[in-house]
Amino acid sequence: MSNPGLIKTHIADGAIGKFRIVAQGASDGAVKQGTSGTDSLLGVTEGFAYVAGDRPSIVRSGIADVEYGGVVTRGAPLTSDASGRAIVAAPAVGVNMRTIGFAEVSGVVGDIGSVLVAPNQIQG
Repeated sequence: MSNPGLIKTHIADGAIGKFRIVAQGASDGAVKQGTSGTDSLLGVTEGFAYVAGDRPSIVRSGIADVEYGGVVTRGAPLTSDASGRAIVAAPAVGVNMRTIGFAEVSGVVGDIGSVLVAPNQIQG
């Protein structure tokens, strides 16, 4: 269950699904759906989908509901897969990876889990 701290409205650069990780968009104040662990991850959408030009509310801190894109164990650092779903961050040696936060619950592909939103960068 979500317990958001800070929710900020942005402008969608394109389509963004519900319960998806988002990253910095092409301009100030814009967001795009996350596509990898190298994106500048910002937060998570709530239970709504958006199209380009919409003003999505993004959970920037606190606990957010997020769709898992793989097997996740509670406590694991999470990043974005190609569809903006949360996956376990496992950077290759010498590669920097952005994370969105830490899993609050374990789950599998398609589950709506939860993440403690705390954007960061880790090095492999």
